[in-house]
This record gives sequence, structure tokens and C-alpha cells, in this order.
Amino acid sequence: MRVVVDHDRCQGAGLCALTAPEVFDQSEDDGTVLVLDPAPAAELHDAVRRAAGLCPNAVITVAD
Repeated sequence: MRVVVDHDRCQGAGLCALTAPEVFDQSEDDGTVLVLDPAPAAELHDAVRRAAGLCPNAVITVAD
């Protein structure tokens, strides 16, 4: 799995960081998404997909 985000469209809702905190965080500067692990382990894949689906701006792309 590979995780990519569109930082320009992120509005900092934070659902990704709440759903998969091992993979996502929020910038202290502007609250936008930070990818902590762009290639997460298999046990985190479901949480990453859930986070991508919950993102209100659809800025998270997951490639298998």
C-alpha cells in the first residue's frame, strides 16, 4: 500500500489522524494532514482505507 495526499486541498478536518494515528497526523502550523508512514504495514491498511473514505475533501489516495 502507498498513501498519497493532496496537501493543497486539505482543510484540516483531522478525521484521518483520529482514524489512523499511526499513519496520519496534523501540522501544528495549519492543521493540514501529515503522512507519518506513506507505506504502512498490512495491519494498518483497513484503518487507512477508512480514513481515506472519511476525508470530507477526498485528499487521501491509497494505491495497493
